[in-house]
Amino acid sequence: MTNDIAIVVPVFNEKKVIKDFLHSLKKERPKDTIIIVNDCSTDNSGEILEQIDGIYLLTHEINMGQGAALQTGIEFARKLGLRYAVTIDSDGQHNPKDIKLFEETMKKGKYDIVLGSRFLGNAQNISFIKKIVLKMAIIFTWIISGIKLTDTHNGFRMIKISNKKFNITQNRMAHASEVIDVIKNNNLKYKEIPCAILYNEYTKQKGQKLLNSLNIILEILFKRLRV
Repeated sequence: MTNDIAIVVPVFNEKKVIKDFLHSLKKERPKDTIIIVNDCSTDNSGEILEQIDGIYLLTHEINMGQGAALQTGIEFARKLGLRYAVTIDSDGQHNPKDIKLFEETMKKGKYDIVLGSRFLGNAQNISFIKKIVLKMAIIFTWIISGIKLTDTHNGFRMIKISNKKFNITQNRMAHASEVIDVIKNNNLKYKEIPCAILYNEYTKQKGQKLLNSLNIILEILFKRLRV
């Protein structure tokens, strides 16, 4: 028996961890609908995913980026008639146990979106440089959007997708800043809650590089100048 929650997981080249991650996710959230979006992985992640039961598997024939993968999953969840979507990374840095707090917070406070924050929770083994980059992103987003958060580039969140105003148009990693714009432009009710982030050698390797973070800022500025 399922409930009204979809868990949307974008996947790109996660053959080393995806099977174990989904095992822990299914064990922790057996009643949720799990939607995997394979964003044209070039390793054998797709073959591994095809062997896993109890999930919906969607595939992008070309690599479109994390933002596009999330939107694909959210649109599919809406077609299934589900009310909420949890977005979570597939590299194992997020803990599925935290979803319970997202759900409790969302439904008790009747929020439109609940955002995870590593700086309210526990960011294990975060590097000094990574912390500085993330803090700079917080300031940048505050200046651009007027919304001050403690963590603006955390992919762990829960969204009331029955609210059709929430949509992602930024295909790649700039979607994290776009989410803040969606909150502001549509006056969505939101709340930040603590969540754990595990930084190990694998998740550090898969994470955003400093140069790419700067490219995201430039992408956001370019989009605003065109508006």
